[in-house]
Amino acid sequence: MNKKLTQTRLILAVISTALEEAAIWAVWRFLLPEFDINLHVGILIGVMIAWGVFSICTFLFTTRALRKQAMVGLPSMVGAKGKAAGNLNPEGMVKIRGELWSALSQDGNISAGEEIIVTGENGLKLLVRKSGANVKR
Repeated sequence: MNKKLTQTRLILAVISTALEEAAIWAVWRFLLPEFDINLHVGILIGVMIAWGVFSICTFLFTTRALRKQAMVGLPSMVGAKGKAAGNLNPEGMVKIRGELWSALSQDGNISAGEEIIVTGENGLKLLVRKSGANVKR
């Protein structure tokens, strides 16, 4: 996420928090007295401070979450475990995270249903070994 987008989000967060704080004040000043509810100004200040802290924490959390880049594709599969969907002799299909992938066995033949672990990639195929075998990266 670029710096300009973060600055824009910060400006919008400040404006929206100011409007929310104004709404809290308006409810305290005009709406609650209509129902004969009179709260001390200290309660108003406490609520406004708590809302401000909540808004800051939410902004920081979402900014941090948006900065993280999701790792996708074959390189992110290295180290993942799954099962052989069919016989691999030495090529076949494996099921990892509920998805079918084309794979190439580095251990020779692997029977359907055997546990496998992804050790690398070769083009659009995953390189796999039996889960009990030593994993070489």
